[in-house]
Amino acid sequence: MIHPKIQDIILKFVKLVVIIAALTYQLLMNSKYFLWILVLLLAACGPDKPSENKSTTQPADTIAAARTLEAVSLLGDSLYAPELPPARKQAYDSALRVAESNYRQDPDNLEHLIWKGRRLAYLSRYQEAIRVFTEAIRKFPDAPDPYRHRGHRYITTRQFDKAIRDLEKSAALAENKPVVIEPDGIPLPLPADHTPSSLQFNIYYHLGLAYYLNGDYGKAAEAYEKCLTYSQQDDDLAAAADWLYMAYRRLGEDEIAEKTLELVKEDMHIQENEGYFERLLMYKGLIEPDSLLKTGSATSPTDRDLAIATQGYGVGNYYLYEGDSARALPVLQDVVDGRYWAAFGYIAAEADLARIKQKGK
Repeated sequence: MIHPKIQDIILKFVKLVVIIAALTYQLLMNSKYFLWILVLLLAACGPDKPSENKSTTQPADTIAAARTLEAVSLLGDSLYAPELPPARKQAYDSALRVAESNYRQDPDNLEHLIWKGRRLAYLSRYQEAIRVFTEAIRKFPDAPDPYRHRGHRYITTRQFDKAIRDLEKSAALAENKPVVIEPDGIPLPLPADHTPSSLQFNIYYHLGLAYYLNGDYGKAAEAYEKCLTYSQQDDDLAAAADWLYMAYRRLGEDEIAEKTLELVKEDMHIQENEGYFERLLMYKGLIEPDSLLKTGSATSPTDRDLAIATQGYGVGNYYLYEGDSARALPVLQDVVDGRYWAAFGYIAAEADLARIKQKGK
């Protein structure tokens, strides 16, 4: 038996020969029956037939492969853009269209490049966002902004070494420069008295996170100490203090970690970082760990996954600090079973589980 693929090749070759012969005959003989001869010869060759080994339906794994792979988790899982609630996606899409329009009008404008990359990232199109920030770095190599944003998205895509290089570069470029307010990018309503964080705060916040996720807790603590100096509001302070506390606990510096908690007051004005604030209150012994894992019945699956990613990692960490791995591991696993894989708590839980798995081998 001839292999079906070889049969297909032979059949196509015969067709080609027949067509060439017929055209040659027409030119030489100018036969009025040329078209009839050509039709009969092609009919004799027959149409292409699918081989018995070919499926007429597209397999599920091929359909999945058609989606853009945004990252591979530290546990080896393929990560694709999660679905957003319709209203949120509509808002993000609209904001991206504006950013793309601005970019088309002036592609060499740093602000337009940054916003196009940020808008793509909010839609979980991280690989595209990284390419845009790379373009911004090529055009503006001395600006700290594109390194800060690309470093952020290298964290999202689990490329911690690259993130550290970018964020260290960003910190060096921003050193001794005036503090620059960095506008919020989420196109959703914010409180009237909301104050955005600064570029410098975000550089050191993400640099500390990259060190932490990479297991370099000493450098993480240094970065978050620096981050605290740029904390202009309670939301900033809560975010920096939370990761700083965890870094010191990982270093075994429990007394310094407890001293960090003295920065946290129950009456702090928290608008965005409630998850970090509640984790800090838990570390202070003011909130029971299990209460942070409860979400309301009206919470959407996406918001539930985000809440569990943030709160769950804090709770899992708490149990690890207490030496209770039997309670810690299920909580960390629940975090990575969610869909909000871009959340920092999710990535941190993933990193811890990967290390624990590696030690167990």
